[in-house]
Amino acid sequence: MRSINCCGRQWLLLSLFSQSITALPQNLNPRINNGLAITPPMGWNSYNHYSCSPNETIIHSNAQALVSLGLSTLGYHYVTVDCGWTLPDRTSAGTLTWNPDRFPSGFPALGTFIHGLGLGFGVYSDSGVQMCMTGTPAQVGSLFHELTDAQTFASWGADLLKYDNCYSDAATGYPNTNYAPSTSPSIRYQNMTNALATLSKPILFQICDWGVDFPSTWAPAMGNTWRITNDIIPSYPTVSRILNQAVPQTSFAGPGHWLDLDMLEVGNNIFTTAEEQTHFSLWAILKSPLVIGAALKDSLTSISSASLAILSNKDVISYNQDSLGVAASFRRRWTTDGYEVWAGPLSGGRTVVAVINLQNTAKTLTLNFPDVGLQKASTLKNIWANISTTNVLTSWSADVDAHGTMLLELGGTTAAGTYAASDATVSGSNITFSKIYAQTSSSNYTATLHFNTTSTSSTAFTIASKKYTLPAGSTSLAISSLSFTASSTNTLSIASSSTLLPSSLTITSPPATFYSSSSMSISGSATHVTCNTNYCTPSGTKIGYLTPSGSASITVNSPSTSTATSSTKYLSVYFCNNDIAFSTSWTTGTNTRNMTISVNGVVTRAEFPLSGKSSELFGTLGWQDTGIFGVLTSGWKAGSNVLTFSNAAGGLVDYAVDLVGVDVYW
Repeated sequence: MRSINCCGRQWLLLSLFSQSITALPQNLNPRINNGLAITPPMGWNSYNHYSCSPNETIIHSNAQALVSLGLSTLGYHYVTVDCGWTLPDRTSAGTLTWNPDRFPSGFPALGTFIHGLGLGFGVYSDSGVQMCMTGTPAQVGSLFHELTDAQTFASWGADLLKYDNCYSDAATGYPNTNYAPSTSPSIRYQNMTNALATLSKPILFQICDWGVDFPSTWAPAMGNTWRITNDIIPSYPTVSRILNQAVPQTSFAGPGHWLDLDMLEVGNNIFTTAEEQTHFSLWAILKSPLVIGAALKDSLTSISSASLAILSNKDVISYNQDSLGVAASFRRRWTTDGYEVWAGPLSGGRTVVAVINLQNTAKTLTLNFPDVGLQKASTLKNIWANISTTNVLTSWSADVDAHGTMLLELGGTTAAGTYAASDATVSGSNITFSKIYAQTSSSNYTATLHFNTTSTSSTAFTIASKKYTLPAGSTSLAISSLSFTASSTNTLSIASSSTLLPSSLTITSPPATFYSSSSMSISGSATHVTCNTNYCTPSGTKIGYLTPSGSASITVNSPSTSTATSSTKYLSVYFCNNDIAFSTSWTTGTNTRNMTISVNGVVTRAEFPLSGKSSELFGTLGWQDTGIFGVLTSGWKAGSNVLTFSNAAGGLVDYAVDLVGVDVYW
């Protein structure tokens, strides 16, 4: 949350279609229990628009606007004064105090004003010797004064504390920022947690250490929210950078403890309307705090009606505040085609899905429901297009603006792979199931026909030119060796020797064969690495230093049962990537690495997010946490196939992700 010119704060994955998305958050660590933030906190903060130059008039007018614009009734509750409110030194009594030139009525009066509007009063401090600050004068921080400052904030009526991370590393002389400090920031945050715990009234605690030392493993025990990335900046690529860092962390969120993707830029006239919709949608469904960072109303500025409509969208807010409290997760990315999918469960058996257009031009995007674990939706709402419909099978397509998002709410859903006869076409003793989804092109799909009634005699069926017999009294029939292409437009026709027809059909994807990195040959800069116990799963090894001049290769033989005519196969790539964009987040940092996958010389490029779930500071385990990334590849043939993994095109980062292994869905 600092400008580029300041020296303050700086600017797996894929679920296979057979998997459920209703898992509850991981209970990985002890969690603070102060009764606050049962749903993600919502409000307004002065920083994104006013930087470190807030004043009493600004806070009054924007707090009043939360009420007059109807935002407070939608849940935007906290009004937080960010950096720039205090003085260079403490009082003679050792306490922090406000700058009287900027806040002539004082902070207790400011808190009273905010409370009088029915809102919560948020204050800001820092875990270092100085607060993060753009401009002058420097302002003293809370390090070594945690208890005094907690008591001071409480005496002013504070309801929320945002706690930053500047000037905090003693061993290196308290620099403004240090992304590789000598000790974990967790120690300093624990000190403030302990101080807040002594108060008679709980204060919502927002940890802002910019994602240093992977706070998702320790912050839930200390605070209600924690920043997982470096600051958002006024440039749209920052949205993708933050999302790529969120990929391995969404399971850490839950009631009372939320991932903080940073404050919203909606309304700051930086993004297009479509970009603001994407930004707001993803922050909402990942259960980030929704903190407005725009000027709602002051003497010079009023928020636009378009941005206000985005911030006021009741559907999107409801996804953020949903009682189930499960963050959406990353599902799949099509790098060359330029779009990706996130999805998560909602209360009432609903599912929210975001399909993001990553390209600079508008395009028609298609969501295949099985990519998020579903086959059919009885109800579908396309939020930003303001379209509702019913009984949608397998897929949904819509036009999406450049950098925009197709945000869908799906209700009354059925699990992926299940097709009801009511959605099929019946003609006499024949039934045809359509819109069958296949993730990989293969002749190894299997199916089960289900029957609501039984017959007193056996019944013959013809399926894909093969004969099958349903014994008398049976209610299911297994079908083998079905051929489908990787698409959502496959069909399956079934001819019955009687009037008995199936009531439903279940399709099962072909099994995968895993090929470990340990069985691959390497060339150039590539290196085999043996990982720590229980890391680099499932092989325990990986290949690093894959570059334009370093590759890993393996020759695999197509099983005799696999179709020889289909050239497309789905892969699950097991990878490690902990190349976190800290200092580079201001410029070119993306939190991604590319990989090129060649099948018999036919190359597919994939852009991988982060996978690390361990501290990047005190060991290499973050580079041994495995993520899974799905990609459809071309070039396959019958018999011998040569797979080569590299980063042939190079790019901003020469190195590819580290390779643990690959599943091939034959």
